[in-house]
Amino acid sequence: MRIGVVSDTHNQLRNVRRIVEQREHFLSDALYGLRQPRKSLPCKYFYDIEGSKLFDQICALPEYYPTRTELGILRAHALDMADSLGPETLLVEYGSGSSVKTRLLLDRLVRPSAYVPVDISREHLFETALALRLDYPGLAVLPVCADFSAPFALPHSPRPLSRRAVYFPGSTIGNFSEAGAIALMAGVARLVGPGGAFLVGVDLEKDRRVLERAYDDAAGITAAFNLNLLARLNRELDADFDLRRFAHRALWVEAEGRIEMHLVSRAEQVVRLGGVEIHFARGESICTEHSHKYTLPGFAHLARRAGLAVRRVWTDPAQLFSVQYLEVPAQR
Repeated sequence: MRIGVVSDTHNQLRNVRRIVEQREHFLSDALYGLRQPRKSLPCKYFYDIEGSKLFDQICALPEYYPTRTELGILRAHALDMADSLGPETLLVEYGSGSSVKTRLLLDRLVRPSAYVPVDISREHLFETALALRLDYPGLAVLPVCADFSAPFALPHSPRPLSRRAVYFPGSTIGNFSEAGAIALMAGVARLVGPGGAFLVGVDLEKDRRVLERAYDDAAGITAAFNLNLLARLNRELDADFDLRRFAHRALWVEAEGRIEMHLVSRAEQVVRLGGVEIHFARGESICTEHSHKYTLPGFAHLARRAGLAVRRVWTDPAQLFSVQYLEVPAQR
């Protein structure tokens, strides 16, 4: 009995330490971005419980083409993707979210070694993992709460393993700068090793009107998702942002090949965060997301610089979106 009490206390202390560390990182990242000449906040902090729920709503919007288009590609080609990955693959998903797309892939994989969802939103991650364990009783589901842009350890698979593969759907790779995308893919190459694979959703360049509508929907769900980042600062870091004094804006920046999301100050104001005063001029903005769009040759070139080779590409008929299968060349 005493051993159990000690163990429970140890786990509670470990959880408290983890929460404190996460809060400190969040505060440090937020203050760093908000004190720059061009203010910004990391988009990885969108995804608390409320943000994850709002993003699931965004994915169902008529203007937001990426999700339905990628789902269409998966429904048409998931068997080919599973064949490319091969049997007994340990599948690691970055930013797993609700894993809707993953189910289409899992249904077709042959004897997967394990499924490892990786997400920064702990509550959402474990809810998803539980649902998958119930629906796939024969599958080892091993969730990892981590920032996939930084190194993390893979759990041990209890089943035979032939190769490792990372699945990164949803065009999230577009949120990274060119250097950041190369670094992320180089990290994937190290994680999966020689002969390993990377299956990734890549959004493609298209008419700016389509892009801007996708990130500024008529129902205002994307605006609520963006503003929730400020609400999260208030909830978790005791900031005093007045959400009514900020407006959502999305615009296509041709020279950079990306959509940018901003929160624009409606007035001159001062906001307090972590004992620091942050001054805003009227019209000054916080950049909360970059979403780069690619050409197929452009992304292949980026992948080569990270040590990966594009082997197969699947697109929709209008070529709005792509799912690409890459490999780490085997060592000779």
